Amino acid sequence: MQYALLIYGSSEGWETLSEEDRQQHMRDYMELGERPETRGGADLGELTTATTVRVQDGETVTTDGPFAETKEFLGGLYLVECENLDDAIEFASKIPAARTGGAIEVRPVVEH
Repeated sequence: MQYALLIYGSSEGWETLSEEDRQQHMRDYMELGERPETRGGADLGELTTATTVRVQDGETVTTDGPFAETKEFLGGLYLVECENLDDAIEFASKIPAARTGGAIEVRPVVEH
C-alpha cells in the first residue's frame, strides 16, 4: 500500500541546528529518498513563494502566502510503498523534521 508522509516543519527547529547538523539532516533526507520503498518525494520550497487560491461566488481569489498562519508548515513529502501502517510509521520516524519540532502526517493513498 502507498502512503503519503507529509512533512510539517518548524523553522524554529531548523534555525536552532548547527551548520553541521543541518548538513547531516540534508544527507538523511537524501538517503530516505533513495530507499527502495520510496516512490517519490519533494521539497515544497520557501513558504514566502506560496499562493493560496479560493473560489468565492464563482470568482477565483488569490492571496500571497500559505493558507493559515501557523508555527508548523507543510515543507515536503515522501510517497512510500509499505506493507502496512506500522512500516510507514517506522519510515516516518526516520524523517529529520520529526526530531526537530516538526511532525509527520502519515496518510494512506487512495488510488482511483
